[in-house]
Amino acid sequence: MMAEPLKNMYSPTFFERLCPVLSETIPGFNNQAFIYSIFDEQWPELELKQRVRKIAIALRAVLPSPYPVAVNIIKKIAATLRMLKFQEQGFAMIFLADFIEVFGQDHFDESMRAIEEVTQLVSCEFAIRPFLLKRPQETFSHLLKWSKHKNSSVRRLASEGCRPRLPWAMGVLSLKKDPTPILTILENLKCDESEYVRRSVANNLNDIAKDHPDLVLNIGYRWNGSDINTDWIIRHGCRTLLKKGNTNALLIQGIDPSHKAKIKTFTLNAPKVKIGDHLKFEFDFINEEKTSSKFRLDYAINYLTSTGKISTRVFKITEATFESNRPFVFKRKQSFRDLTTRKHHKGSHTICILVNGRKQVSKEFHVL
Repeated sequence: MMAEPLKNMYSPTFFERLCPVLSETIPGFNNQAFIYSIFDEQWPELELKQRVRKIAIALRAVLPSPYPVAVNIIKKIAATLRMLKFQEQGFAMIFLADFIEVFGQDHFDESMRAIEEVTQLVSCEFAIRPFLLKRPQETFSHLLKWSKHKNSSVRRLASEGCRPRLPWAMGVLSLKKDPTPILTILENLKCDESEYVRRSVANNLNDIAKDHPDLVLNIGYRWNGSDINTDWIIRHGCRTLLKKGNTNALLIQGIDPSHKAKIKTFTLNAPKVKIGDHLKFEFDFINEEKTSSKFRLDYAINYLTSTGKISTRVFKITEATFESNRPFVFKRKQSFRDLTTRKHHKGSHTICILVNGRKQVSKEFHVL
């Protein structure tokens, strides 16, 4: 069964809950005109981002003309929705952030104050990007200040908003080339009490590692062992390097890449799998060292793309200490259900078992 498209969260029921709040905060709010401007003949064909933008534009039409006045009302809407616990940190309210992104770029100070308020309701990680492009130094000054904010959602924005490879966001090429401005922010957040914030720090490091691996490895060596939560950030932030079997990344995690091991009895439940089904596999892992040793186990699938090329994805199995010369049995399954982020294509595929990032065994299977 296919999941309900996320764009359908903007249902009549959603607006029945939202519009009373708009009526309270927007002078002379015309509920009917607002709804009609959204649910027009184009609405059914619009995708998620297009629907978000349409709502932001409809909101602009019912707000006072001067942006500073309008954005102050946006702040009041966000504060009211937070007080009512209206889907706090739920993606549906992203149109408030989009409003600032679209209409606020010529009003820097007012937009920064609005972002600080709105991001406590829904993340403004996308809205901050054009400001990073237009006024990087001033925007980073705000991000640095926000990294010490009392609200965890604002602190998370300090990291998430400046990720060099933030998914689905406007690119900031300067941060890919030189992530130095990000580092002080991450230092401020590396011991944050909020997992929500720490996960963003790890994702930011992982982004940086794709272009500047040595920089992230140096941070890893420096932070390692300082705190259990910071250790998690290092491990998660180095995940791309670990999957590639980077020697220094493995050593930071206490894994000696020279240690020997072997995979036995690697089997698939079937040589063919239908799109929508699972590929099940099983193998025995044996640590061949004379003492208990730590290893990282992953599996990689070489997916066939629509153009006939290969796209490899690596999935973590475990990172653990294994007794010497004792077989450990692993059973896993991989879904071949189509997702919005990954479509499957019929043809020959390969699955490999990786030990410390290095291929040990592989098998071919066919997707039907």
